[in-house]
This record gives sequence, structure tokens and C-alpha cells, in this order.
Amino acid sequence: MSGTRARVLARLADHLVVRRPPHPLRVAVDGPDAAGKTRLADDLAEVLGARRPVLRVSVDGFHQPAAIRRARGPLSPEGYYRDAFDHETLVTRVLRPLGPGGDRQYLPAAYDLRAETPVTAEPVLAPVDAVLLADGVFLLRPELRAHWDVTVYLHVEPEETLRRALLRDVEVFGSAEEVRRRYRARYLPGQELYRAEVGPARHADVVLDLTDPLAPVVLAWRG
Repeated sequence: MSGTRARVLARLADHLVVRRPPHPLRVAVDGPDAAGKTRLADDLAEVLGARRPVLRVSVDGFHQPAAIRRARGPLSPEGYYRDAFDHETLVTRVLRPLGPGGDRQYLPAAYDLRAETPVTAEPVLAPVDAVLLADGVFLLRPELRAHWDVTVYLHVEPEETLRRALLRDVEVFGSAEEVRRRYRARYLPGQELYRAEVGPARHADVVLDLTDPLAPVVLAWRG
């Protein structure tokens, strides 16, 4: 891990470890597709784990079934932004139980996207001093925003998103041409819709430019 990335992760860990609400600390790591959200949350979990219990959840475990995701059309940007994820279950089975007055019984995942089937899982009891690190797209949308205690947004330009997707997603979608088609029609415009409606970088506590994953640049650090 580069020195710059390690320093930013250490600063984030220091920022989180001192926050001790009377319930698990709920942290969102948001950003566009292929921004590096999962990797950053995993690396942060490793740094933070020696100091606090860490819970890892991804919004990818809370997809809607295909019939709902594709109801507006398989390439619809609105369908991606508005219909792809089961935010109600994320709130009722994760964020509220881990929040003020909750019983700390949370569900790590609810849907297996690859298998297109609900996940059968028992709730897990979180330690009261745990830190939930949740990564995923659209986590600062209005129906979720009030349920986070700390929010991080990763900025990456659309063309960099597509460049990374061409390295990451060819096996998933079958060809580079199909990756380009899906990203230009659905994912990139869906992210633009999110930015236009919500302005996630304006609301996030921490905003990092992750154009170079090894050298994150702090664009904002609030609170």
C-alpha cells in the first residue's frame, strides 16, 4: 500500500475510532461504479479492525429481483438509480437495528444477484461499539442519508469509471463492447441522475478524489 493511501486510511480510522454513539457507528462509502469503494472499505476495515469491531456490508447484497430492476427497461438509467436496490430492507434490517434504540440484530445480505435468489440468513448481533462499513452506489440518496453517522464519497470521472469497467467487467458482461454499451446507456447516466438530484459530494462528511487509487486526494473533510 502506498504511503499516501496509508496516510488517508489512517486519518479515516482516527476520525472514526473516537466516535462512540450509544449504538454501532454506521459509515457509508459511496461513489460511482468502479470508484474503488469495496477496496477502500476493505482496507479501512483492516486498519480499523485492531481498534474497534468492524462489520462489512455491501449494497450489492440488497439488490431487487430482476423483474423490478429491469421494469423500466434493461438499459434504463432511471431503472438503475430508482429500482436496482432494496433500500427499504437495507434500512429496516440493517441501518435501523444498528441505529438509536435498535436491537443491533442486523442482516448481512438479503439477495444474491448472481443466483437471482433471496438470501436465507439469520440476523447477526453486532457489538455495541462496532463500526459498520457499508459500501455501494447511491448511499447518500434521501431515504438513506439520515441513517448514516459518517459518510464518505469517492469521486471518479465517468471516463475513468468506464476505463476501469473495461478491465473489471468484461467477464461479467461477455465482451468489451457490451461493457461500453451498458455503461454508456445505463450506469454512467444513472450516476449522472444521482449527482444531479442529490449532489452526494455536497452532503458527504469526507470527499476523496480516487482517480489514482494509490494517491487519494482529500477534496473535503467536514466535521
